[in-house]
Formats: sequence, C-alpha cells, structure tokens
Amino acid sequence: MSIVLWVFQALLAALFLAAGGLKIARPLDALTGLMPWVEDFSRLQVIGIGSLEILGAAGLVLPGITRIAPVLTPIAAIGLAILMVGATVTHLVRGEAHLIAGNIVVIVIAAVVAWGRLVSWPL
Repeated sequence: MSIVLWVFQALLAALFLAAGGLKIARPLDALTGLMPWVEDFSRLQVIGIGSLEILGAAGLVLPGITRIAPVLTPIAAIGLAILMVGATVTHLVRGEAHLIAGNIVVIVIAAVVAWGRLVSWPL
C-alpha cells in the first residue's frame, strides 16, 4: 500500500506543481487559452490558487522524504481535495460540466492519499 500511496503522491505533486507554476509564472491573458476560468478571477486570486497548489505539492512529498512532521501529508492531500472541490464548483457555475471528470479523479486520488496516510503510519 505504501508504494501505491507514494506513486499517487508523486503524481499529484507533479500535477499541482506544474499547474501552480503556470498560474504564478504566466500573465492572465496567456492563461486564458489554457484555463478559461481565469477570466472570472483577479491576478492576485490566480496567484493565490497557484501558491496553494505548490504548497500542497510540497506537503505531499517533503514530509515523507525528510521524515519531519509526517502529519502534514494527509493535511496537504485534504487541502488539495478541497481546492479541487472549489474547481469543480467553478466549472459547474461556468457551465463547463464536461471538465469536471478530471477534477473528480484528482479528488478521489487525494482522498485515497489522505486516508492511506492517516491510517498507515509511518510514511
């Protein structure tokens, strides 16, 4: 089970690191083609979302690698799942229901990581 959790953590961390990095590094008009939802948010809000994604990605892997504060891993997974629930709601409000399948997959994987790391200790 630990190997599966590490694979899930690494995949989620890579996904959120890339997505968060894009949101922080690119201007809003450059993101609009990739992420049309950014039209509804200010630059500061998009940077905030990207920062949360990067922090969550770090929280998924760094506690296990360093063996410092391993309780942060399930907390990060829960936080990212909540962030994705917000993304799902945003897509639904914008009439983009066809885009929520990916969000739901990420929510499920994050929930598995949170549950697995809360139940199976140590990392």
